[in-house]
Amino acid sequence: MITVLVAVAIWFMPAPTGVEERAWHLFAIFFGTIIGLILQPLPLGAVVLIGTTATMLTETLSLSEAMAGYMNATVWLIVAAFLFARAFSKTGLGRRIAYFFIRLCGRRTLGLGYALALTDLVLAPGIPSGAARTAGVLFPVVKSLASTYGSEPGPTAARIGTFLMLSAYQVHAVTCAMFLTSMVANPFIANAARETVQIEITWTGWAIAALVPGLISFAIIPYLVFRLTKPEIRETPEAAELARAELLKMGPISRQERVVLGVFVLTFLLWVTGRWSGLEPTVVAFFGLCVLLILGALQWEDVLAERSGWDALIWFGGLVGMATMLNTLGLIPWFSKYVASHVEGWPWLPALGILALVYMYAHYFFASLSAHAAALFVPFLTVAVAVGAPPYFAALTFAFFSSLCVSLTHYGGGPSPVYWGAGYSSIRQWWTVGFVASLVFVIVWMGIGPFWWKALGLF
Repeated sequence: MITVLVAVAIWFMPAPTGVEERAWHLFAIFFGTIIGLILQPLPLGAVVLIGTTATMLTETLSLSEAMAGYMNATVWLIVAAFLFARAFSKTGLGRRIAYFFIRLCGRRTLGLGYALALTDLVLAPGIPSGAARTAGVLFPVVKSLASTYGSEPGPTAARIGTFLMLSAYQVHAVTCAMFLTSMVANPFIANAARETVQIEITWTGWAIAALVPGLISFAIIPYLVFRLTKPEIRETPEAAELARAELLKMGPISRQERVVLGVFVLTFLLWVTGRWSGLEPTVVAFFGLCVLLILGALQWEDVLAERSGWDALIWFGGLVGMATMLNTLGLIPWFSKYVASHVEGWPWLPALGILALVYMYAHYFFASLSAHAAALFVPFLTVAVAVGAPPYFAALTFAFFSSLCVSLTHYGGGPSPVYWGAGYSSIRQWWTVGFVASLVFVIVWMGIGPFWWKALGLF
């Protein structure tokens, strides 16, 4: 009801000078849809489907204009990435990778934190859903390790379980920021940057830009959580034995696991070399998906059963379509000029810094990374460019903080209810660790990141 009232109220407000009526009506529906994504009276896909249908029923957009987002290449890239995730889960390759790293460096508690982090890092490029990586691979392993040392929710949580849960969760924020295909809203962000300020953030470009600040954060976070949580158990030789036993139980790597691993490596290499081969990332993803189907690592029934991927298609495609038309109809350029006229003369660097901090900590009011990015990315990027910030620099800043902000709360994203629901941490402890981690992210990604991006010639 609130969503509808907001949309209707904006609809009947007079359009600002210089904005045509159709653009203003589309903005009313789009803004109402964003409010729906934040409040979530219905699932994300249902909210966006209703908004998209409203644009056609009111004749704000034609059928072809409203459906244009579903022809967007990045929309289908994310669907293909979800199907890669299903292949990792179905074949057990994800669990095998996790236990491999635990056997390799899991004889100490801190080493276990890094083993879980390495697992997330390896899986992130091919599994775009943090919830899928968490529920399908990481969380069962984390819970098993905690139980091995008698660390259960309650009085024994501090033995090792609290550290493992919080470390895995905070590292997840980093891995989501490091790849175009590691968080479901990242392709939306790349597409929005292209439509809003005409810059192209490719899969390779995203990964290289995130490489240095990402690896620095990756190295810091498990140790930081270790120091903040102070686990009682410091030596964990049993964990390595558990991993060895689990790997023996799984047996030799199966043919299907080899297929998934080989296709993933091939797809990764083609993504990295896309600038020279000329192959679009979506084409590469679909090629890999076809190979998985031909070789039997995935069945067509698996494709049909991938609910999360098809849900992402509905909400992602609808949002992309509306956002693109807002730009085409001139509302975004008008907004950019309007803001520029009010902030003329501001130094762009401190202005961007303030905007980035507001963008980051606004996530306290969001329960979804996708809703956060959909609501704030374009307006904040537009304002930053209006004050003179280099478009690529500004886009990267907001793109990475769209993932890093998940660190703040126990309700901030898909993995949050999984790790929080395990019961190993109090709200105070969770929020304290999250806030300290966020300060590290701000220092690393805003303090070191720009020097790396400048060295790469990105601005």
